[in-house]
Order: sequence, then C-alpha cells, then structure tokens
Amino acid sequence: MAAALLCAACGTQKESDKVYIERQTIQLEGDLMTPEALWAMSRIGGYQASPDGKHIVFQMGYYSVVENKSHQVLWMMNADGSEQKQLTEDAENETDAQWLDNETIAFLREGEVWKMGLNGNGRKQMSETEGKVEGFLFSPDRQKVILLKSIDFNEIIQKNPDDLPKATGRVVNDLMYRHWDHYVESIQHPFLASVGRDGIATDGTDILEGEPYECPMEPFGGIEQLAWSPDSKFIAFTCRCKTGLEYSISTDSDIFLYDVEARDLNNYEHTKNLCKPFNEFGIQPCAAMAYHGDGKQLNPTKTLKDQEINVKLKDQNVGYDINPKFSPDGRYVAWLSMERDGYESDRQRLCIYDLKENTKTYVTESFDSSVDDFCWAPDSYTLYYIGVWHATENLYKTNLKGEVEQLTEDWADFGSLQMLNDKELVAERHSFTAPADLYVVTPGCPLPTSPDGEEGTQIKQITEVNKDILDQLAKPSVEERWVKTTDGKDMLYWIILPPHFDHNKKYPTLLFCEGGPQSAVSQFWSYRWNFMIMASQGYVVIAPNRRGVPGFGQEWLEEISGDWTGQCMKDYLSAIDDAAEDLPYVDKDRLGAVGASFGGFSVYYLASHHEGRFKCFIAHDGAFNLEAMYTETEENWFSNWEYDDAYWNKDQTARARRTYENSPHRFVDKWDTPILCIHGEKDYRINATQGMSAFNAARMRGIEAQLLIFPDENHWVLKPQNGILWQRTYFAWLDRWLKD
Repeated sequence: MAAALLCAACGTQKESDKVYIERQTIQLEGDLMTPEALWAMSRIGGYQASPDGKHIVFQMGYYSVVENKSHQVLWMMNADGSEQKQLTEDAENETDAQWLDNETIAFLREGEVWKMGLNGNGRKQMSETEGKVEGFLFSPDRQKVILLKSIDFNEIIQKNPDDLPKATGRVVNDLMYRHWDHYVESIQHPFLASVGRDGIATDGTDILEGEPYECPMEPFGGIEQLAWSPDSKFIAFTCRCKTGLEYSISTDSDIFLYDVEARDLNNYEHTKNLCKPFNEFGIQPCAAMAYHGDGKQLNPTKTLKDQEINVKLKDQNVGYDINPKFSPDGRYVAWLSMERDGYESDRQRLCIYDLKENTKTYVTESFDSSVDDFCWAPDSYTLYYIGVWHATENLYKTNLKGEVEQLTEDWADFGSLQMLNDKELVAERHSFTAPADLYVVTPGCPLPTSPDGEEGTQIKQITEVNKDILDQLAKPSVEERWVKTTDGKDMLYWIILPPHFDHNKKYPTLLFCEGGPQSAVSQFWSYRWNFMIMASQGYVVIAPNRRGVPGFGQEWLEEISGDWTGQCMKDYLSAIDDAAEDLPYVDKDRLGAVGASFGGFSVYYLASHHEGRFKCFIAHDGAFNLEAMYTETEENWFSNWEYDDAYWNKDQTARARRTYENSPHRFVDKWDTPILCIHGEKDYRINATQGMSAFNAARMRGIEAQLLIFPDENHWVLKPQNGILWQRTYFAWLDRWLKD
C-alpha cells in the first residue's frame, strides 16, 4: 500500500485560518490502487448546461487527508469538454450552480446566493439571510426564487428552558426525534422570494408557514424535490404531511402544486395534491382559489384536511412520490412514484400528470425495475431515464403512451442525466474501474440496433477529472458469470480479477455481500467499498446479484422481504461455491466474506452458517440483533415491512417468527472464525450498539476479533483520515487471515 504523496496542493493559507484545498496529485511507487490514491481523486458533483447548450458548469470536490476535510469548487467548460476552467478563487466552498442566463451563473457560498459571469468575473452576493440559505431554485423568468432554509422544530424535541442555556438534555415526546445522523430540532421549508435589480429582495415567505412538515424530505432530499413551471406561475413540490410516530411508519409523500400568483396577488394559500383525488394538505387558511382534484372549489373557511367533500378515491397512491419535473410546454408534471406505503424499495415508476385533463398515468410499466432519474425531451412527449437491469444502470426512453425502449447496454452505470440541447443529453457515468465523469449522449436507434444501418446511441466522454491518477494505475478486469441457485433459477455474479492477473495462480477471494437489502450490485464506483482497490490488493472479488437486488424483475426483488436468512443466503453460498469449484484461480482455502449494512447482517449470519468455507469476516454497520434493531432504527417503516411484525406480538406471522428466530445474535455459539466489526456512533439507521454487541460476543466466545469504531461517522465514513484508517484496517485484517 505504500505510496509517496506529492501534495501539489494539500493545503495553503489563502485567507485568515481557512485552508485552500486544490486538486491533489500523487505519484505512486507502483501501478496498483492504494487508499492514498483513492482519496487523492477528485469527485465530480452536480452539473448544469447553459440554456443555449453551449456551456456546462459543474461541481468538483477535492479531499485533503492532511487537513482532513474537503473543498467544493466550481468549474466551467464548453459543451464538447474543451476550455475547462476552475471558477472558484479561494478557500470557501462554492456549490449548487445554476444558470440565470447564458452569461450568468448563480451559486451558493457561505449560506448565501451569489452570481458571477461566465468566466468567474463580476461576483456579487444576491441574498442577505445571515447565511441561512441551504439550497435555491430560480424561476424560469428569473423574477422569483425558492430559498431552502431551516426553521426551528420543537414538536418532537422540546425547547429547553431559557434559564438552562447550558443544558444538553433533550426531552423527547414522539418518534422521529433523530434521523440518519442528527437530532431533529429543525426542518427545512421552501421560502418564496422576489428578485430585483439589486438581488434577492427579501428573505422570502414560507410556502409551508405554520406547518410542521419538511420540504424537502429528510435525510437526503434537496432542491430536486421542487420544480418551477415553465411560465413561472406554479411550483411543484414534494411533501410528506406527517410527523412523529405517523411519519416513522409511513413513506407516503405526495406532489403538490402551488399557485404563485394566487399567493402573491390575493394572499391565498393555493395548493393542489397531484397524487390523490383530494388535497389532504392542511394549510391555514385554505384558499378560496384552491381547488379539488375533480375541479370543485374548496371552502375557504376550513383547512384542506377538514373539507367535507364526498369523493370516491381513485388511483390513490400511498407510497413515495418525489422529484417533480414539468414538461417544457408546461402541460404535464412527471415524478417518481412508489405504490405501497412503508415499502421504501418498491418499484419506482415514472408517473405523468396531465394538468389540462386532470389525469394520471404511469409510463414505465413494461420496465420491470425502478426508474432512478429522468428528464423531459424538448417535445414534451418523450422522456429519457436511467434504470438498472441485469446489474448495469443504462439509458432508456419512454413516451406519454408508455412505450419503453432501451438505448444503451454498457457495462457501466449512468448516475444522472439532463438535456444538453434539443438533441443531446449530458450524463454522469461510472463503473467498477472508472470514477464518475461527464459524457455527452446522443440518443440513437433503440436496441437492438436497426439492421437498416440506423446509428445507435453515441456516447462521448467530456471530462477526465482523474486522468493523472488513472494513467498510473493498472486496471482489474471484470467478468460476469451466471450460476444456478438452489431453487433452480439463474443468478448473475460479477468477478473482479486483480491487475496483472495470472491464470496459473490461486488468489485469496472475497465474497461481497450487498447492502440495502434491495440495492443493486451494478457497476458502482465507491470510495470505500471499491472493487478496484480490493482487486489491486491481490484479491479476487465475487459479487452476487442475490435474491432481493433490483434489475432482475420485481419477483426476484421481493423474495428477500421477510426472508433475510433464507434464499438470499443460499444465493451467496451458490456464488462462492461455484467460484471455488469451477474457477481454477480461486483458492477455496483462502476465502473471506465482507459487507456493509444488510451486507454486514449477512456476514454476521454467515459467520454461524458457513460450514467452514470462510477464513475471516468483515461486517460494517451491520444489523446483529434484529429484536433490538426493530426499535432502535429511526425509520420504523423499514422494520415493519422487512420483518413483517413487532417482536413482542405473540400472534406473529410465520414470516416474522422466522425473521426473529434467525437473528444472527442467536447463533453466536456457532461462531468459530475471526471477525472485524466496524461501526459509526452517529449511525442512527443501524445503531453502533449492534456492532459493539457483535464484537463483544465474539471476544467473550474467545474468537479473534477487532472493532473499528468511529465516534464521529454515520452509516458512511466521510472524513478523509477516517477513510484511510478504514481502508488500512480492512486490508490489514484480510491480509492477516488470507495471505499470511
């Protein structure tokens, strides 16, 4: 793992005590990926094409291990990738760039909205909010702007008495008092502000004033959960109208339509729920202008929740509805929609609402997997989207009739996409052996390519943000292999082979256990669970698309719920057994199993059910005791769906009994193999007590074990030095048991 770091810009003092972190450079002693090389890489973030399609502004993250922090900067380039230029000038983070016109870019800096010219010139602060802006979105006519800001939220956690200013205790009255990695003492709301000649005129008016609901939604939602209509008269936004216990057991969010002119001109609160036939959104006071899903006018003297209108509910959607986008002509709103409440991994469909006809249709029904991102074509009839199928995230298109066609079939993952101009898309793309870069995509003849010679989809790379590092590295090779499962079905697993692979050698081999549990084992690039670095350290990696992962049909996906220790565990063993028996380079006497989250749970379970296959285990942030997990996790809908029932109910379903009876903590008496447990103490999804309990149990049984605990990390490891420590500890453990 030795590497000589040549920090051409690992930190220089530019202003006061702030450190200016530039792109890191590194000179490797060999041609194999190391933790230091991985963390020296630049990370491409958000991007947006100018209205005329001639330029692209994009965000880059630079990470300094020495300073243990990152720096977010903005770059500009021509649409063909030429003339790339960094626009950021100092140590402040600059993010969330969007175009005001073809010559002007707005961006976020120190909690305020700024603007600058095409070349970074003419910088000017636009907002004055005392640094409270966390996201923004200008209207198409640039006369108004949505500002995302946090407001105090004392409904669940009481505000401490004023005479106890140093008290750190929290009095909690309901569930959802913490989410992901923080206590919920504030929530985000969208504020509508006017834009004048000198900038943003006011702090804005809270669209959800007086409501205890968050918009966008925790923990990962951002400005993508709101959208402007092309005529700047309406805002579509995502909201879950629930708090406390009701919030913690439900994924039911909706898309609402907000009438900007009614609010501004008549002081009316004007919303319409596009997901349900009537509006359940209790805004005070209800507007005389607000209207029912069937066109009926609502009573202005009551809240929308209190309306007594007897309407037969049709096509009521009770799952996630998120990320609305208006069609270019303004007639339609599209969004991502899940059908069932409480099932966060339900198939995510593309829903279209016709604002003229008040009708709703789903246009990806023939695609038996989820839509992960989408954009409208200029014709307001065609939509492009990305989705996973057979372990890759490729590009598809559909239309208002729901006619789905596949446009690419690469061994890669598209991560996001948007229109560049009338004919081309700009997209982020990555793979097991290539970090994210930007590409221009010209959609062509759908697959299979026309025999008449019509041209297929063209893909052109326009950034190479890590070329200087990647050029020094030897790449692993990637293969796919199909194996019969114990119930006679076909399962795909990826094989990642070390650089300079020698078919005549035998290699220590890792079984990779995916998290989720319903997360794709597609061509992802990770800065922690990175297959390239695993292979570069001399390991063959076996990554099965076991039961429960998307991309192989809804039936395959759903076979894991309520059966965490059943067929999916057999699938893991089918993959590693096939590799050990039929791949001559796999050393079946040097096998390890590794995984995070549900993958960590899998490791804890396999530790007692592997029949001597494995020589060591690594579990990161894994569930160990499912009874404890049921009440410890913050999003209780997850446990309700996956476990089927609470552990204390005496009349449990057979599925629930099977789940709790097969919790890994019940089989520690069968553990006999060294195990490394890793956990973050700010992980409120799977609490750190799970990892500590597993480690403690192993040591009390006399089993060789190690615990890597991060007091300041959540379900992920985000700080550079912690990331390096993670990698070094991970490989030291594997090397100790599989190489020495």
